[in-house]
Amino acid sequence: MKVIVFGATGSIGQLTVQELLKEGHKVTAFARNPQKLSLSNPKLSLIAGDALSTIDVFSAIKGHDAVIITLGSGMSRTSIIRSKGTSNAIRAMHTHRVRRLICQSTLGAGKSWVNLNFWWKRVMFGALLAPVFRDHELQEQLVEVSGLDWTIVRPAAFTDNATRRPFVEDVPINARGLDLKISRYDVARFLAAQVVDPKYLSRAVGLSS
Repeated sequence: MKVIVFGATGSIGQLTVQELLKEGHKVTAFARNPQKLSLSNPKLSLIAGDALSTIDVFSAIKGHDAVIITLGSGMSRTSIIRSKGTSNAIRAMHTHRVRRLICQSTLGAGKSWVNLNFWWKRVMFGALLAPVFRDHELQEQLVEVSGLDWTIVRPAAFTDNATRRPFVEDVPINARGLDLKISRYDVARFLAAQVVDPKYLSRAVGLSS
């Protein structure tokens, strides 16, 4: 399949691009500076663009079979790139008749709020990262009403190394005692797998150790 990844130079985006290439897909990396990937592969194309630009997104999505969104705001606590970029992608997908959408969000969004502990509920998402969390929530709402073949992936906090115990796929709402961590590699591998796996179609799925 031909897959475009938005946010391709982020920590999850880069790994997702690599996983897609390993699986034999043709991949387009969309980012402001896609050359940061430093990857060389005949099946990889680079597109420099801004996810906040309707024109850039509409032009980039044409001709693809699936879209993966791994947009992040870096150190910004006020950016709306997740919701705005996702909105642009959804409209472009309808225009170009692209159906499959996989969107990376965060554990805690929607009904998964109950999976969080006090620290994440009150300190991180309740105060320090409140605007970021609201943008994730809006992003998910846009995906859920998009009318596309969507899957929302809600990972816990990222780690660079393997977690202490295996991660739980499709975290139950009643799950308690989670470590609330997951390796970036596991997230990327899961995102890439959703391109051809319909198991979680029209579902939001939590990932956490």
